[in-house]
Amino acid sequence: MTDALAASCERAVHIILPDGEIVSAGRASLYALDQVGWHALAAVLRRRPLVWLVEAGYRLVARHRGLLSRVLGPGRSG
Repeated sequence: MTDALAASCERAVHIILPDGEIVSAGRASLYALDQVGWHALAAVLRRRPLVWLVEAGYRLVARHRGLLSRVLGPGRSG
């Protein structure tokens, strides 16, 4: 693994597809969604402009994952 790839992996999930292509962030999430059986939803969300919203949402969640973990994490009461 190169230093650049390691740094990139710290910011987003990466999936290596069977053909060797690497997808990351929102597109990797959509690939995973498709693989677990949500084919129609993943297909719709892959289309422009929705894929851009998926990517923006992924970046927002990734940037604030520490806060989200504290707010939504297992130690939460209520």
